Amino acid sequence: MRVLVVLPTYNEAANIVRILEAVRVALPEANVLVVDDSSPDSTSKLALEAAERLGQVDVVVRPEKNGLGQAYRAGFAWGLERGYDALVEMDSDFSHDPAALPSLVAPLGDGVELTIGSRYVPGGEIPDWSFSRRMISRGGNLYAKVLLGLGVEDSTAGFRAYAASLLRRIDLASVRADSYGFQVEMTYLSMRAGAEIREVPIRFVDRKEGVSKMSGHTVSEALALVTTLGAKRLLRPSLRRESAPSTASRV
Repeated sequence: MRVLVVLPTYNEAANIVRILEAVRVALPEANVLVVDDSSPDSTSKLALEAAERLGQVDVVVRPEKNGLGQAYRAGFAWGLERGYDALVEMDSDFSHDPAALPSLVAPLGDGVELTIGSRYVPGGEIPDWSFSRRMISRGGNLYAKVLLGLGVEDSTAGFRAYAASLLRRIDLASVRADSYGFQVEMTYLSMRAGAEIREVPIRFVDRKEGVSKMSGHTVSEALALVTTLGAKRLLRPSLRRESAPSTASRV
């Protein structure tokens, strides 16, 4: 199975070399694609230098900062064009532990088409978060689960592995959301496409280096997206049938 790990970056000079090294250790046979949004802090330059040393690393520099969702769509399209079997998305700031990559990718070999690194299944952890932040996150996930009929506990999670067969059934060009909204929309579209989805527990930690990209806008965007998709689903019974939650499973 040919695996491509997609790393979107913007001002990740403090982390990019170490994350590339860590991914190489965790998945030695995988290739990595860095999708950089013209970071002014030389992230792409450092990634290119690391690529020469590590091998199996490509760097795509986009002309401007256009958001996480667009970066992933560009990375997925790049990988599909080159015939990869599995495409992984993860953050570049070590909030997603590269050591968990093998357990994230493994289920794809058993016919699962989407594996989600979940904070909210047994064994999942978020050691750094306050109670209020946990409740906001859990509340958002519950809202998406109920309104969209999702059979997963952590639809906003951004540590994932997709089978290429699934991504080819999704019209990536029509996906507009970014950040949390992108993750929810992709989960919804995956279930509508009939994918078997499995959640595996992960330990999620806050970044130690660099500046968080999280903002109130990302939260409001996700809530608006879920509300819009949910309204369409309630008004169109065919969408309720297509997004039945029976395809989801947990480890």
